[in-house]
Amino acid sequence: MTASPWLVALDIDGTVLHEDGSLSDIVGAEVRRATADGHQVMLATGRSAVHTLPVLALLDIAPEYVVCANGAVTLKRDPSAPLGYRQEHVETFDPGAVLTTIRSHLAEALFAVEDDEGHFLYTGEFPDSVLGVGSEKVAFDDLLGVQATRVVVVSPDHDMEDFLQVVERMGLHRVSYSIGWTAWLDIAPDGVNKATGLERVREALDIPRTRVMAIGDGRNDVEMFRWAGAEGRAVAMAQAPEDVIEVATETTASVYDDGVAVTLATL
Repeated sequence: MTASPWLVALDIDGTVLHEDGSLSDIVGAEVRRATADGHQVMLATGRSAVHTLPVLALLDIAPEYVVCANGAVTLKRDPSAPLGYRQEHVETFDPGAVLTTIRSHLAEALFAVEDDEGHFLYTGEFPDSVLGVGSEKVAFDDLLGVQATRVVVVSPDHDMEDFLQVVERMGLHRVSYSIGWTAWLDIAPDGVNKATGLERVREALDIPRTRVMAIGDGRNDVEMFRWAGAEGRAVAMAQAPEDVIEVATETTASVYDDGVAVTLATL
């Protein structure tokens, strides 16, 4: 057991898991090795809790904390809870204004709102990968009064460059938002992101800022990289967009070449 553990925050999709949801045996073994050595290896993801906890089971780890919904939800391990974790901290916002703004620019977009219990209300034919237990298809107006931890917007008719231009023209204010690989927009409460959730975890675990590491591959990892890289290590996967790599302090191999394992082996 190491006397000076690192807090290691791992993104899930495109970092720990391949696009098809599979886990490399090498990555899984290295995550477990780092955990057994006493490091605090945890997940920090845009996924909801219901889609995050199965990944912990796949990795066969049970960290003290998990950050979900891009920082809006922090879970704490609790053996008495139904799935072994309970909500420790939840941030919500009224999504009405931002939904109305986005719809005026993206009339054909699909919308989903995640509430503080992890349930999704959604419009249109939404990707199954987002929806979980208790999801319900509703009319757009039914989304406006929900206290949300996250809003997801998908615009299938836009390519990435066009989508970026539309988002820029919207001038979203008073919310935190990030853009995915495709025409996908994640919106969180104002000032909330993976970094805010992880700083709360770091303080609770009393780990120095110099011993934090974050590994990710997406634009929703940018704030996490800035947080980790200020005094610790911010590691971008090789296949990450260039603007994400530029924010990191180092780059590892791609998800297809077990980049997480390569980096964890340096601890």
